[in-house]
Amino acid sequence: MLTGVVLMAAAAAEDLTQHVDVFMGTENGGNDFPGAVRPFGMVKLGPDLYLSGTDAYSGYLPDGNFSGFSMMHEQGTGGAPKYGTVSQLPLIGDITDPLSNITVSRSGTDTGSVGYYKAETGDGVEVELSASKRAGIYRYNFPSGSTGNVLVDVSHVLPSSRGQGLSQHYRGGNITVFSDGHYEGAGVYDNGWNEAPDWTIYFCGYFDSAATSNKTYTATGADTSVEQDGGFASSSSNYTRIGALFSFSDSEVISRVGISWISPEKACNNVNSEIPEDTEFESVVDDAVNEWNTEVLSKITTTNTNETSLTLLYTSLYFMHLIPTNQTGENPYWSSSEPYYQDIFTFWDLFRCSTALMQILQPTSYEEQIRSLIDIWRNVGYMPDARSSNYNGRTQGGSNADNVLADAYVKGVRGSVNWEDGYKAMVKDAEVTPVNWPIDWMAPDSSTHDGRSALPDWLEYGYITPNFSRAVSRAVEYAYNDFGLYQVASGLGKTDDAEKYLNRSRNWRNHWNPEVTSLGYSGFVVPRNTTGFVETDPLTDSGYWGDPYYEASSWAYSFADVHDMEHMIELMGGNATVVSRLDTMFTEGASGSSGTIFDPTNEPMFNLPYLYNFVGRQDLAVSRSRKVAKEDYTTGVSGLPGNSDAGAMQTWLLWNMIGLYPITGQTTFLIHSPWFESMTIDLGSNKTLQITSTGGDGNGDSDIYVQSLKVNGQAWKKNWLTWDDIFAEGGTLEFELGASAVNWTTGALPPSPAS
Repeated sequence: MLTGVVLMAAAAAEDLTQHVDVFMGTENGGNDFPGAVRPFGMVKLGPDLYLSGTDAYSGYLPDGNFSGFSMMHEQGTGGAPKYGTVSQLPLIGDITDPLSNITVSRSGTDTGSVGYYKAETGDGVEVELSASKRAGIYRYNFPSGSTGNVLVDVSHVLPSSRGQGLSQHYRGGNITVFSDGHYEGAGVYDNGWNEAPDWTIYFCGYFDSAATSNKTYTATGADTSVEQDGGFASSSSNYTRIGALFSFSDSEVISRVGISWISPEKACNNVNSEIPEDTEFESVVDDAVNEWNTEVLSKITTTNTNETSLTLLYTSLYFMHLIPTNQTGENPYWSSSEPYYQDIFTFWDLFRCSTALMQILQPTSYEEQIRSLIDIWRNVGYMPDARSSNYNGRTQGGSNADNVLADAYVKGVRGSVNWEDGYKAMVKDAEVTPVNWPIDWMAPDSSTHDGRSALPDWLEYGYITPNFSRAVSRAVEYAYNDFGLYQVASGLGKTDDAEKYLNRSRNWRNHWNPEVTSLGYSGFVVPRNTTGFVETDPLTDSGYWGDPYYEASSWAYSFADVHDMEHMIELMGGNATVVSRLDTMFTEGASGSSGTIFDPTNEPMFNLPYLYNFVGRQDLAVSRSRKVAKEDYTTGVSGLPGNSDAGAMQTWLLWNMIGLYPITGQTTFLIHSPWFESMTIDLGSNKTLQITSTGGDGNGDSDIYVQSLKVNGQAWKKNWLTWDDIFAEGGTLEFELGASAVNWTTGALPPSPAS
């Protein structure tokens, strides 16, 4: 493995951020955040664009006017915007009514790179941004001879116009300007995608130029951003907007701001310790570049020189590290010596392949994230499936933190994790129905904030009736969650529990109706009640919060429970039928309309190209997944096929480049084929995984089929391997690739533990 070490050392001297495009996936629904941020940083400093009728999920839009440049954003999410708080807006001239929802036009095209963002307003103000983990720095260049102003608007949030009751609201705040010119304050906000109750963020700001004047303002009135759709209980309340306007004669003005969830004093400490007075703007950018290179980008190195592929590789690595947010020491609700991470959007999106890659690339941080989940259970009562503004929600399917813990457990995460407590947290999900409050008007039947709220049916019947929304998609996820409990219970020696949860993990079968047909194939997971199955059309039954299937059809959800794959194949009619059935999902126009049944834009489809391995057609896993990767992922602003979803899309692409795919909750990795002639993954603790290939084109475009494989120097005949084979202590994968498929996988098929 010396070669890998040498490659890593060479790459360490290279600035890999040159291959990161911070605008990749910002359009076409990708919703990537292009602003200034550090790995897992609390501060995500970037622009907030306003365009009537359009939600700016991460603050950024390619069109519209600037409503501010704020310190807090999410990354790549859908649903509804969150944050857009602790905002500044540069203005020119005499401003008499600053709290009148002023927006400023944009001049030209915004630019940016790792740790740096630049925009110009229609007034000719140049705005440059950079950030540390808990503070940000603004550099304004005002037109010569003008009066430059900076509005600090405490009431600023990102609004939503979708009419789903998820728009954020400002609920009050304060700001004080001190005699030395610095200011401190706090804002209180609520709602957003996770329907959070009131939460408070504190701020502390300094200008490194003396203001010629400053004035605080208030404005009282009804909250005009509230959606009148019955979605939020306090929609009729009034509020007092608060802000401060600072005026300057200097052309260049530096603003430094810290945030804290604890107090304004802590916000001041954050900015003064991370970006102290007289800090050069460029040094903050340089520190960000160095941190990204050292902590993230250098984790994967390659000899590949194709700039498109390098941009896809390093941009994907970048975006998967923006959230969750490391908020250790910034927990406003309980005191704990444990780490604290939040801004989880969401394990429903991430558990299939993102968390597995996070463990490999960031083992120290990942252990902290597992400990944080367990500590949230200790103090809140449930682990989150999603969490922002220190509040759990929304839960789209199962309690998928269970999957994440199970995956970490079977792959050897120990350290300071209290696994007895971790298992108790999982049991809480599996056995205790959460209280349905506050009620989610889009799914009023049961809680969307914690745990598994359809448990009453799951525990009584072993299936979920249509009395609960998302009944089928939740059932297949509950089965997967229960398999996670089986894995951890087995490891902890809880044999009775292990048997119980293994049996429960098979209950997805209770939704299997062998009589349902679609395109000539029989057998799909369908809704059912106490009297029998409910009719459905697998081609059209994909739905949303109130429907039996969430964001994918029964074509996809029928393949979801891969822990029971052998039995699933039997139900579908055997290996040959499953190959044909998968082929149909990738056939253009098979559903009677353009496109394919397979949908690359959403996570329930992530596993599908790789399931060919379970039926002995590894070659088709290679060709199907590579076609998706090469056609649906591109460089540029429209480079993602759907929402990034906190980096979920990017991690799917990274696994395709690596040539493996994880089966969450097991130690199994399915083998397809790598893109590059050489790739080295730093596993930490002086361990590496070295992946090489010969016979291909070196970029994964042609000659992609595996002819033979050596694992740690030994000939390998299985189309899968385990964590211990190559990740526990490091290892090597040596692929020989070619233009035609050959049957090199004469070994056992991947395991199916529940079968």
